[in-house]
Amino acid sequence: LDSADLEGANLTGANLYGANLWYANLNGADLTGAKLTWANLRGANLTGANLSGANLKMANLGYANLKGADLTEAELDKADLSNADLTGANIEGADFRAAIFCNTKTPWGLENIGCE
Repeated sequence: LDSADLEGANLTGANLYGANLWYANLNGADLTGAKLTWANLRGANLTGANLSGANLKMANLGYANLKGADLTEAELDKADLSNADLTGANIEGADFRAAIFCNTKTPWGLENIGCE
């Protein structure tokens, strides 16, 4: 699904474990409760996407656009968010334990945690 156009797609509860969604357009997509463990979402457009309750453990979200995305209760343990943009994202209850924030735009400002 490299560079796939999934704008507005309903992927609620989808099992996308290890999926390659490199530079995919998921603008406004509904990924509520989706399983995205080990998924490659590098450079993906997730603007306004609903990722509430999604499992993004160890996912690659480097350079992803998550502006205005809903990450409520999302699991992002060990996710790579290097150079991602989470401006205006709802992160209430999200688990960012051991996540990499290297040059990451967050709702609270620029973050550099876990940079090598």
